[in-house]
Amino acid sequence: MKSIRNRLMLFFLAATLVPLAVTLAITSRLLEHSISMNPSRQLDVTSQALEQTGRALYQTACDALRAEVQAGRRTASSAWIGDPASWPAEVREFAETGDLSRFHLAGAKRDRVEYLVRDGQGSPSSVAVYSRPIGGPGMQALADQLSRSRTLVEKANSADLRRGYTLTLLVIAAGVWVVAFASVFWLARRVSRPMEELTGGLRRLAGGDLSARLDPRGSDDEVGAAMRAFNHTARQLQDSQARLVQVTRVASWQTLARKMAHEVKNSLTPIRLTVEEIVARRSDRDEVFFEQAAQIVVDEVKTLERRVRAFTSFACEPPVELLDVDLNQLFEERLSLLRASHPDVYCDVQMASEPLNAHIDPDLVKGVLTNLLDNAAQAAGPGGMVLGRSFALNGKVGIEIHDSGPGLSAQAKASLFEPTISFKKAGMGLGLSIAKRSAMLVGGDIVLVDGELGGAAFRVLLPGAGEDHSADHAIASRTYRG
Repeated sequence: MKSIRNRLMLFFLAATLVPLAVTLAITSRLLEHSISMNPSRQLDVTSQALEQTGRALYQTACDALRAEVQAGRRTASSAWIGDPASWPAEVREFAETGDLSRFHLAGAKRDRVEYLVRDGQGSPSSVAVYSRPIGGPGMQALADQLSRSRTLVEKANSADLRRGYTLTLLVIAAGVWVVAFASVFWLARRVSRPMEELTGGLRRLAGGDLSARLDPRGSDDEVGAAMRAFNHTARQLQDSQARLVQVTRVASWQTLARKMAHEVKNSLTPIRLTVEEIVARRSDRDEVFFEQAAQIVVDEVKTLERRVRAFTSFACEPPVELLDVDLNQLFEERLSLLRASHPDVYCDVQMASEPLNAHIDPDLVKGVLTNLLDNAAQAAGPGGMVLGRSFALNGKVGIEIHDSGPGLSAQAKASLFEPTISFKKAGMGLGLSIAKRSAMLVGGDIVLVDGELGGAAFRVLLPGAGEDHSADHAIASRTYRG
């Protein structure tokens, strides 16, 4: 059931994609809001403010120290005179630059500011160093803290958090969805496969294959119960078909047996009455009566023989020898026999202009045409008319025989080709059944058509020469053997 599986897939897509899209939208908004509240921004602002504050504090300390030195309120903490080679590096470097003054931070914690002032022009003669504490933990601690803050800010700025979070979210959501989709696809396939097998089994069963069976695979769900019910129904149908075939065969032979018994009884009754009359007149010497009685017995015995032969002909299947025959010539031969046996019936013949080559058994087709022509002549009666026509149609060749008789009743049409009791004086009711069987044995058929003369009309369709009708012949043979 691909449609059921497809509907399950569509239902899963509708049930997951819409909530997934809503979830991603809400998550993206929350992510955007979270990134906008990232503390790295505040840390960046704070570090910049601290840096400005540190610079301002350092500048304030430098300005205060200069003012104190100029006002004479601060004495030099050290003075360097003489050979600069023995001076500290900071002092010697300051002296070599030629500047008159300089401020720099000093101390292990850089918690004080030193003011270096050179005395004299030209080569340095002396350098005085004035010192003043800045206060607080020291500029070194502040500088370290600012350095760490700037490092964190630079890392946060260098990393694209929005893209990283978004990609991570999409990958996780897609992974979860793919796993869920694979699970639903597996489940849908597991559910739909037994239903596909059940549908295929029903299709085979509807096509006439009563041997179709399904394997429930030990499933205890509704589908498994349906498969077991299907197998049970198929077995019952197969058993019923076998019983029906047997019953039909028995019923067919019972019908033929009753018909044969009826026909035999019709002949035995006058024989019995005649023999009883002979016994009653055994003392008479009436030769005319005895001659008539003997003739009656002989005629009825002949009738019994004819009926037994007809029954045997219907029950036995003659061998079939297929040959290429000109159907026009064969039909003309049968018509000449009809004219001789029924001179008081007018025959109208419409032959095809071209030869009609048929691949048939001539003896079987002769019997078919003889039976149909004889029936048509008897139905038309003296002064009546029989129309014969040959033709080619869709690769087949055929003969149509029409008569001007009273036609067929609806009841007669319903059982036309079945072996029934005949209403004709010398009929057995097997002629059309035998003709139908003979036509089918050569790969053809006999059908009833609308009459052009007001009576009955039959069409005999036969295979044309050069065509392969072995399959039709085999089917017909198996049908009549069964």
